[in-house]
Amino acid sequence: MLVLTRKVNEAIQIGDDIEITILSVQGDQIKLGINAPKHVDIHRKEVYLSIQESNNEAASISTTLLEQLKNQKF
Repeated sequence: MLVLTRKVNEAIQIGDDIEITILSVQGDQIKLGINAPKHVDIHRKEVYLSIQESNNEAASISTTLLEQLKNQKF
C-alpha cells in the first residue's frame, strides 16, 4: 500500500484520467473530490462489497432451478 500525505486543496493523480483532491479535513473526517471519466465506477467500499455480494448471489442460481425453467412450457 502506498501512503501519501496531502493537505487541503492538494491532489493525487492516478494514471491519466483520475484525480483525487482533498477538499476539507474536519476532525476524523476527510472530504475527497474525485474527478474521473464517466465510465469509471466509484463507490464507497461497503457499497462496492454489497454490489459484489449481490452479483455473486445472482450468478449462483441452482442448476435444478435452471432445469425446471428449461422444462416449463410458456
